[in-house]
Amino acid sequence: MTTQHDTAQLFHSLHTPTTPLALANAWDAASARLVASTGARAIATTSAGVAWGLGAADGNHLDRDQAVALIARVVNSVSIPVTADIETGFGATPAEVADTVTRVIAAGAVGVNIEDGHPDGGSALRPVADQAERLAAARSAADAAGVPLFINARLDTYLRAVGPQESRLQETLDRARAYLDAGASGIFVPGVTDPDTIAALTAAIPAPVNILVGPGAPSVPELSELGVARVSLGSAVAEAAYAVALRAATELAATGTYTSLTDAIPYGDLNSLMHG
Repeated sequence: MTTQHDTAQLFHSLHTPTTPLALANAWDAASARLVASTGARAIATTSAGVAWGLGAADGNHLDRDQAVALIARVVNSVSIPVTADIETGFGATPAEVADTVTRVIAAGAVGVNIEDGHPDGGSALRPVADQAERLAAARSAADAAGVPLFINARLDTYLRAVGPQESRLQETLDRARAYLDAGASGIFVPGVTDPDTIAALTAAIPAPVNILVGPGAPSVPELSELGVARVSLGSAVAEAAYAVALRAATELAATGTYTSLTDAIPYGDLNSLMHG
């Protein structure tokens, strides 16, 4: 029988530039099963998609209990490793972050994303020492649970355009080193698609580097050549799905027609997938 410890070790092993872990982020059990049906090696949740699907805004507005319950449903819907985006940790203190991680592990996840932006959505990031303490608390909670949790430390230096552009790379590298020292397993740098910057990050960070992608970003094979070990679509899949809903509703209201639904997944196919 495969244990959660074994699944966590497997998830760690999937992070390699040779064959980057490509994640089409899910936000509920149905989207997780759809992703898994493509042969995906793991499932990652998107905090934005999860929040929207539960009627809340992204950015630490979702109730933690709701988030953990959703993670459990996703884990129970697939047979591959699940990593959960837990925003800033659903807690104001390191102890609260540790409690969140304990609950997420109990829900069956083997990885988490924890970001270093302030929960108020401002441009500033948490002080490095503050964020390192939160990550260390997350690692201690995982150790106490006996699970080698993959902690993906998200750095928002580029996403939030923090500081002068010429010093942003060094700020990112300084934070990455501190976060790894605190117990992070990998480094996630959203907001970067420039190949030279990506190459500089992977060359200097002694851990798997995760890049956020979408239209216009380098392809997975190109990112592999740049040393990237993990590639995420983030909230883009949920955004595209909701765009279909909006187009269909708008067309129905405006013209009484239904062409926006031409490429829908047939009912029978989708319903069969939900039988597991």
